[in-house]
Amino acid sequence: MEIFDNMEWKERLVKPDKIIEKITPGMTIFIGTGVSEPLTLFNHLKEIKNFNLDLDIFQLVSLGDAISMKENLSSLYRLKTFFSGWDADEAITKGLADFIPSRYYQIPELFRSKQINIDTVFIQITPPNEAGFCSLGVCVDVARLAMQQASFVVGEINKWMPRTFGDTFVNISDFDMLVEAQDPPIYFERWKVDHVYDKIAENVSSMIDDRSCIGFSIGPLYEALANHLIHKKDLGIHTPFFCDNMMDLVKSGAVTNQFKKSYQGKSLTSYAIGTPDLMTWLDNNPMVEFQSIEQVFNPIHISSNPKFVTVLPARKVDLYGRIALHTGRGNVGTGPGEVIDFFNGALLSEGGSAIFALPSRNRQNEPNIVLSAVQYPNQFSLWESVTTIVTEYGIASVKGRTVRERAQGLIDIAHPDDRPQLIEEARKKRIIYPDQIYIKESAHLYPSEIKTKHTFNNGLEVCFRAIKPSDEENMRRLFYRFSDESVYYRYFSRIRSMPHVKMQEYVNIDYKKSLSIVAEVKNGKLIAEARFASLEIHETHPEVAIVVDESYQNLGIATYVLTMLMQQAKERKLKGFKGYILPNNRKILRILEKIDWKLNVKLEKNLYSLIIGF
Repeated sequence: MEIFDNMEWKERLVKPDKIIEKITPGMTIFIGTGVSEPLTLFNHLKEIKNFNLDLDIFQLVSLGDAISMKENLSSLYRLKTFFSGWDADEAITKGLADFIPSRYYQIPELFRSKQINIDTVFIQITPPNEAGFCSLGVCVDVARLAMQQASFVVGEINKWMPRTFGDTFVNISDFDMLVEAQDPPIYFERWKVDHVYDKIAENVSSMIDDRSCIGFSIGPLYEALANHLIHKKDLGIHTPFFCDNMMDLVKSGAVTNQFKKSYQGKSLTSYAIGTPDLMTWLDNNPMVEFQSIEQVFNPIHISSNPKFVTVLPARKVDLYGRIALHTGRGNVGTGPGEVIDFFNGALLSEGGSAIFALPSRNRQNEPNIVLSAVQYPNQFSLWESVTTIVTEYGIASVKGRTVRERAQGLIDIAHPDDRPQLIEEARKKRIIYPDQIYIKESAHLYPSEIKTKHTFNNGLEVCFRAIKPSDEENMRRLFYRFSDESVYYRYFSRIRSMPHVKMQEYVNIDYKKSLSIVAEVKNGKLIAEARFASLEIHETHPEVAIVVDESYQNLGIATYVLTMLMQQAKERKLKGFKGYILPNNRKILRILEKIDWKLNVKLEKNLYSLIIGF
């Protein structure tokens, strides 16, 4: 292999016009992807006066000048892209570009088998080092495969391009001609984050544990999410796009990549998109590994990382759990090809999860959770495998749930003003019970701020939150796990069943007068519930009740949730609680003695009557 020193390669530089002269009709040209698009070469290509060249331009992700809305360029070249987002969506819709649907990790085989045959390659590279090696910089997809089959390979040397590590190095002798870039790579400003996306990110982050490996993309959701992950420990990154927010996470120390199985110790990606600051940070940075899409998008490689979490932005979700993805400029990296690869990888990962997230309403203030989403384009086809959907109003776990349970959970995280209509539509379609109760006034009163997690001495992590209407089925299951004795202690009667009619009244509460806190473990199972309920709004001592799954007693759960209940009661200016206990219910008496309450106990008609002062 011939090696060139710095003086020799500069002597090989030519004017862009010299390269364009070698372009002949019918050529198939591969150009660099995304922010690494060779702008200098392509802008000169578009200035060709011969509009009958009939070129085919192949590009994996189209974000720059290759996307054209001008009809007069259609006889000069036809863009063929594997990407249907950003401005490419409009060009495809208008018939000015061709979209190739494909699983991303299978794209290299199309080039390797020469099903896609490339004549010419235009790619951006860094200046060579002392050994004559250039870096492909922040775009490593199938450029190397395209170079291997092309008869004419041109390198656009960009002094602003960061030199990155991984499968990025090519020798200067691999290029037939060289041109110097006149512009830096395409930069993207950081996305602005509003309070809605910040709340969505907060909800998503609550589902990401320490030592998780994360698949990111670009947009306000991810900008906000990084801010909520900086306090996590030993996170890993395996992502299609590496952005400024991930740079922040690495700098914060939250990302160590130590518990990954694939490329341990490295943040793995194929592309970088972001600001000049990100590009400067990536230059000669060994902490980030750039590999081909065959490595990054392969579901098997993704799933080799335990606790892999992919976070995917959705456009619309319906009550069945069907999802429509974004289109146009709202979509940078979430076409069906990318989504399915990372979605499947997450589901195959040990302890992994795939989270779809979206605001409850769009920018036009229209509902994003709807009765049916089948009329929207860019459908995600594996809706039966969807497990989790998140909005700013909460988390809906739909894995293993019936359509009725899915609908109830999704209505709970819709915008409060949209829920009455969704309830009415779902009733008419018999998706939920025709007699389903819904307290309209409670939608805006739901106390989401009380949600918290606590790890008990045996290592059990429990989430405590206010009860929701969609908890009906889980509360029924909790009831049927009780022994006859526990039921009698709680309800003072031998209740044998808890059908829908009874349980829906129990989970639909008026938050103005009452509060119910449930304890939930990792798999969504409810293991305890405590509540206070007033008959009158101005009552100072509402009645209190608690029940704990017998398999989780003696861990401190009852004490914890009752303390939470007391704190919430104090904030409402309540003076205390009242309650009734059977004389032989020694467990609850011992629990009450542990809490700093003033107890006034009287025995009345075989029941202890309690007045509890704070």
